[in-house]
Amino acid sequence: MQKQKAYLDCLPRQEAQELWITKLTEVGYFNNLPREKVAVTEALGRVTASVIFAKQSVPHYNGAAMDGIALYAPDSFGAQETAPKRLQLLQPDETFQPGGCYVVDTGDLLPTGTNAVIMIEDVHWVDDQAEVITAATPWQHVRIIGEDIVAKEVVLPEHHLIAPVDMAALLAAGIEEIEVVKRPRVAIIPTGDEIVASRQDLKPGKILDVNGPMLAAAVTQWGGDPVRREIVKDQRAAIEEAILASLKDCDMVVVNAGTSAGREDYTAPILSELGQVLVHGVAIKPGKPVILAICQDKPVIGLPGYPVSAMLTADLFVRSVVLARQKLPQPEQSQVEAFLSRQVPSTIGLEEYLRLSIGSVEGRLVAAPLGRGAGLLSSLTKAQGLLRIDPSSAGIAAGASVPVTFLRSSKPENTILAVGSHDPALELLGFYMRRFKPELSLSFANVGSLGGIMAIRNREAHLAGIHLLDEATGRYNVPYVQKYLSQRKVHLVHFAMRQQGLLVLPGNPKKIYSLEDLLRQDKLTGQKITYVNRQRGTGTRMLLDYQLKKAGIDSSQIVGYEKEVGTHMAVAASVASGTADTGLGLEAAAQALGLDFIPVTDIHQGTGEQYDLLLNFSDHDKVMELILHILKSPDFRRDVEAMGGYDLSKAGMIIEL
Repeated sequence: MQKQKAYLDCLPRQEAQELWITKLTEVGYFNNLPREKVAVTEALGRVTASVIFAKQSVPHYNGAAMDGIALYAPDSFGAQETAPKRLQLLQPDETFQPGGCYVVDTGDLLPTGTNAVIMIEDVHWVDDQAEVITAATPWQHVRIIGEDIVAKEVVLPEHHLIAPVDMAALLAAGIEEIEVVKRPRVAIIPTGDEIVASRQDLKPGKILDVNGPMLAAAVTQWGGDPVRREIVKDQRAAIEEAILASLKDCDMVVVNAGTSAGREDYTAPILSELGQVLVHGVAIKPGKPVILAICQDKPVIGLPGYPVSAMLTADLFVRSVVLARQKLPQPEQSQVEAFLSRQVPSTIGLEEYLRLSIGSVEGRLVAAPLGRGAGLLSSLTKAQGLLRIDPSSAGIAAGASVPVTFLRSSKPENTILAVGSHDPALELLGFYMRRFKPELSLSFANVGSLGGIMAIRNREAHLAGIHLLDEATGRYNVPYVQKYLSQRKVHLVHFAMRQQGLLVLPGNPKKIYSLEDLLRQDKLTGQKITYVNRQRGTGTRMLLDYQLKKAGIDSSQIVGYEKEVGTHMAVAASVASGTADTGLGLEAAAQALGLDFIPVTDIHQGTGEQYDLLLNFSDHDKVMELILHILKSPDFRRDVEAMGGYDLSKAGMIIEL
């Protein structure tokens, strides 16, 4: 096979897919597929290798289809209500005589000499005779030989995906073992000096191999046989050896990571030497540095290392090959039109795939974009839909109607969209909702309190968590709801009083006790204290700015003020990892990651922060009633308060607007 130098030259996705399948077809990869024999009882989900013919008829004898009496039909001719016919009851071991009958149960062999069955409820017994008032037609209520399947006829066609009902038909037709297409063996080779196999080996600078199990599970779901290899270090010879070994005993090889054009990205050069690199780089986002190659007439694919990129490119380029290798059709994914909840910018020239939460709000489908990072595993688990943004587009405006592909079987009408301020306790609310109504799911888009109010105003959310302090009145939330939602019928419900404060490392090594400390230098390093902030529009950001103004602190003097993260847990993670010295967040987030907490608002001193829920439901909506019930329940209040820094004594109270 011709070899060529690997290079990063992005092809359009459709062109890359067509080239990939065309070249594999040319080398005969999808022809003369290997077979194996399996027991029918183990054949679920397998694909028939050839046409399967019946070894026996179904049924293989004439049998009673009802409980009743078996008779010779002409013996009942003329029977009517005014002139019934009587038939002599015969014992099972007696030879049939004209005018006789036998008692039979459903499935019994039809006695010799009989050719019909009359249902037991239509028979009147007089001594040892059966009296009938309706004539039977020949073969009435009889399952005759071959009524379902005739011996030698086709039971299942070639390349048929075997379902439970197919197994029953095969067994009934006398078939106990069949030939099926052998599952394609797919080697999965994780690469990278930073990759470790277990949590015990995890430390800063190391990454747990989550892609290997994820890709193996995907291959299994597509009907393949995954073969997970040991992690290979970023050494060219070691990677080449692993690929060659996998080509010997597998039908396809997936190399994970090392697919870009960096110094230690060896996958493309190796594949170029071992075979032909068809594609190095596809114009998609995420997943651009994918490699499609053919080595020893087998497909070898290099997938990017980030989980979202790896899963997307596997879905686009691995699944089709695994299915085609089994002669299975590509699945059709259903699409619906949904309204985009917020503006989404995009890069011209790249086909972008954006994951979404989807819910039905006031009778229309709303799609809320999730995080777009290629490494955000949470976007994979939370996504219910996928939006493909055309390469010619610079983005999509908020409120636009877009075609969305469903990723999960959950129904949008059962998804409750929570768009607004983040709070860990909201996830607990979602757990409680599913306890009462398992079909419900609470999906989150953390866009801050103001973003939540706008989502409610635009009919793009069912609920929004908000905690906005109005400096002029000293009140939380009500002034903002009155200002922005005066034309909407909404419900404002109290959730909790919360403690917000500065999150610091255990023992508070930087001696941070107040906002004033954000301006000083660390005595040990001589460097200023570093801060991590929440995004604009969040109640936490507004609370910080309010407190800074009260203290006369210029925010431009705070190192890290411009560095933004999306949740309280992200603030806690930044502090715990040493990325920042401190950040304003919930006490619950500090407790979750074992951090110390310096209160800025204090529920015990009456200065707690008020966190409320905006509910976009009709007055007697069952979901709203469920939410109010949960908020008022002692169990829920206890569980939330146990997280630390919450007071739910008035949770569920309706706030007058």
